[in-house]
Amino acid sequence: MICFLLLCSLLPANAQHIETVPYGDFEHWTVRHIKESAIIGGEVKTLYVVGPDETIEGNSVYDYRKTDWASSNAYAKVSGVTKTSVTVEPDNGPSGKCAKLSTRFASCKVAGVVEINVLATGALYWGKMLEPVTGVKNPYAFMDWGIPFTKRPSALLLDYRAELPASGTLTKGTTFRQQTFAGQDPCQVVLLLQQRWEDADGNIHAKRVGTAVLRIGSTTNGWKTAVRIPVMYGDARSQTGYRSYMDLLKGDKALYALNSRGQKKQILEEDWAPVDAPVTHAVLQIMAGSHGAFIGEPGNTLWVDNVRLEYPQ
Repeated sequence: MICFLLLCSLLPANAQHIETVPYGDFEHWTVRHIKESAIIGGEVKTLYVVGPDETIEGNSVYDYRKTDWASSNAYAKVSGVTKTSVTVEPDNGPSGKCAKLSTRFASCKVAGVVEINVLATGALYWGKMLEPVTGVKNPYAFMDWGIPFTKRPSALLLDYRAELPASGTLTKGTTFRQQTFAGQDPCQVVLLLQQRWEDADGNIHAKRVGTAVLRIGSTTNGWKTAVRIPVMYGDARSQTGYRSYMDLLKGDKALYALNSRGQKKQILEEDWAPVDAPVTHAVLQIMAGSHGAFIGEPGNTLWVDNVRLEYPQ
């Protein structure tokens, strides 16, 4: 007993417990080989999923029960044409593998003549991609955002490196059209803790319990390690460090999820929850940009590694 009390007296008062999230070290990846339609070249493209080490051949829907992670890598079948987009892939980090996220154009030629360019921003997130993607108007609607989660971490931690052109110009690229305009496109890391429930019609409602957001607006000088993003519980608007981009996700910023009936619904994030409200779901989002679909700065690149959660001891 005396030894135990002595050990406790030597621990710092704010001692924390750190947990690596499953597959958050990015050492393990599933490789998928998808054959695109002949009308756009018929090539076999490689998609990557953060998950168990395996290789999957053929145009099959991925079983996301194997992992909590999904990404912007898309297996799409629109109007009978199979197409892929790769913006997330494994890369070499300081020790082992890491994840590389890029903002780039997904390009192809139809029948070898008509060229299509769509701007895609690399994203990793907790949830599922609802495959195959069958439309291009709102790609976020094909993402099932968030996982069941009941813990209350004090912070999100990760390692990252960023390369951003930071030209002051954004590009909107949708199929046959491109527009450029002034703006910035910082990379973004978001952890949202929600209290969700369904109504009698299967609509998904939510209150925001916890908020942690980091924006990365410039190229880093090498890797930044053990970067700590604190979780603000309750109404974040009254807390130090709050920014407008941390607000509730409503309207055109709303995310989507599958309800208990398997129906795709908007997550209606209606209000801020009390500080001590229970957590039912977590949304983790890591992106090479911070704008909506098809808008960003080509060339933005974010490397991430060692995603962890910090808990009070």
